[in-house]
Amino acid sequence: MNDAGTVNHSTRRAFLGTSLGLAAAVGTGLPARAAEERRPPCRRIPRGGIGMHLYTMRTALAQDFAGTLEKLAAMGYATVGVSGRHGHTADGIRRILDGVRLEAVLEHVAYDILRGPGLGRALEDLHTLGASWPVVPSLPGALHSPAGFREAAREFNRIGRASRDAGLGRLLFHNHGSDHAVVDGENLYDILVTETDPDLVAFELDVYWAVKGAADPGSYFVRHPGRFPALHVKDMAADGGFADVGSGTLDFAAMFDHAREGGVRQWLVEHDSPTDPFATARNSYRYLAALRY
Repeated sequence: MNDAGTVNHSTRRAFLGTSLGLAAAVGTGLPARAAEERRPPCRRIPRGGIGMHLYTMRTALAQDFAGTLEKLAAMGYATVGVSGRHGHTADGIRRILDGVRLEAVLEHVAYDILRGPGLGRALEDLHTLGASWPVVPSLPGALHSPAGFREAAREFNRIGRASRDAGLGRLLFHNHGSDHAVVDGENLYDILVTETDPDLVAFELDVYWAVKGAADPGSYFVRHPGRFPALHVKDMAADGGFADVGSGTLDFAAMFDHAREGGVRQWLVEHDSPTDPFATARNSYRYLAALRY
């Protein structure tokens, strides 16, 4: 279904939901808004969609790679995003993942590797890992201008085509706060969203950095359906720092309300500087597993 078809379907669904809400209000004598507010949230994140971005666990992985993955699996995590191999080969990581019944869904690979002669090897390693998506984790500071982001968009299309031709998924881009800057009247992130081919390029939206950059994750899901197959679910402390998921200020229930329209399939926990990465992993998993929205 094309983007226009998705939006039209969502509009019809929203109209139907509103109509049913009005009918319920008439039957109960409550105003429509009150009836809507009384309806309990019922959607939940699929268990197979709750993952851990392994940057969170980097200190533990450096000490005991296999044992750390085993503990994540025991907590209930189903998937991981690979970010750093800690001396292991792609084949070695795959064997460990298979042994603890975790699945790698993506790997962060430096932009300069993907745009250069290392692209072919990176795509082969993704196959070895059993992952679907190559991810650009960031862009060089020298490209943080409208012209630079347009150059990156062209490269993204080329890399995404190579990924598709290799039998993998679309190229994803992971954002930071500065990617949402407005430079010379243009929003840099929006250049990537609008000037890349939706069949070749999509996005791993880091919701913390989006909010930090004054962007609204939920609105992106609606305006650009199907472009956000993976999220970094990271919470924001009251002072603007990082927090375990569910312990901070971000309203994840409201944020995920249109996640299906956005095409979200993976909710990957991340915390950039956890005091105790295992406690962060446990707390964050329990929150996402219990979340209704």
